[in-house]
Amino acid sequence: MEASARKSHPTIQESFPAAPGVWGVKTAFVNLYFIAEPDGSWVLVDAGLYGYKQKIKKAVVELFGEDARPRAILLTHGHFDHIGSLRELAAEWRVPVYAHPLEFPYLTGKSNYPPPDASVGGGGMAYMAFMYPKKPIDVSNNLELLPPDGSVPGLPSWRWLHTPGHTAGHVSFFRESDRTLVAGDAFITRDGESLAAVLSQKRKVHGPPAYFTSDWGAAQHSVELLADLNPEIAATGHGLPMRGKELQSQLYQLVQDFWMVAVPDHGRYVHEPAVTDEMGVVSVPPPVSNPVPKVLAVAGAVALAGIALAALRNRKAAKHPRYAASGAFREQEAKPLQHRPFSHNRVATGLPPDIDPNYDDPNGHTNNYP
Repeated sequence: MEASARKSHPTIQESFPAAPGVWGVKTAFVNLYFIAEPDGSWVLVDAGLYGYKQKIKKAVVELFGEDARPRAILLTHGHFDHIGSLRELAAEWRVPVYAHPLEFPYLTGKSNYPPPDASVGGGGMAYMAFMYPKKPIDVSNNLELLPPDGSVPGLPSWRWLHTPGHTAGHVSFFRESDRTLVAGDAFITRDGESLAAVLSQKRKVHGPPAYFTSDWGAAQHSVELLADLNPEIAATGHGLPMRGKELQSQLYQLVQDFWMVAVPDHGRYVHEPAVTDEMGVVSVPPPVSNPVPKVLAVAGAVALAGIALAALRNRKAAKHPRYAASGAFREQEAKPLQHRPFSHNRVATGLPPDIDPNYDDPNGHTNNYP
């Protein structure tokens, strides 16, 4: 299947193999996945960051040929780094988008996500979290519910599992025949908070990215559920795929030490989770003080933008006839985050909304992230 799926071999390959019939594409710091069936049909799992539509389409040509389109797009969850190119791809391919019902408010424009938490610390990716978008998008015209029986549209040999914690409607996908797991952000295979880890891609099982995890109790139970599957291969939203004994032993260790190694020492959701339902955010705990000045976070963002600029230059150089044949340049996949202002959901203060500076109506959001 793998040999037949690859229709061409460009100088710069856009995809990487993750498991039999499964390939990944990295968009700056987050992965999306293509999963193929023996009959040649395929689905897309997640849609990466905004601005990566063309890279994703190049990977489609690389794997499945010109004018190929998936049977469906499946979402592990709807955070900005997993749905950035979703609206464009779903509209162009005219395919259904499947998600858990608890993710619908963030995919139909009804509610913001609980605010990201830069106070968890741990590295540059966390320190910059105050800038990350949490606005909803609206893909209502394409959106469908995942089947309640656990079956996966377009993938008869897979099943989906509800793995909340990172978000309330987070799901993972599992193929029993070879115990292949696409885990989204339920756990990841690199340090989620460290900018240096984004660059090094050193493989190690970690808990979900702390700056966007809003229910740590549920996150622990989800990791236990996935560890009980004893996966042979795990492809995650952040980090390179892992397999075999290394994966299983580290996942088991994460379960044992979850509250010591995965849960941050302090943070907005450490002692109290966000409360959400099918309509979106109900309440969130009050913010905590951030020990890292925002000036350091901005410096991290500048560094990330510099990496992206260097990557763009390398990519352009790679296409120059003088260098393309020699392969002297390889694409460094990085892209700066867009700095967008956003409001925060707050717990009730007792003040009237018109004079409460912290008030943010979770049912009143209309400013959608593109």
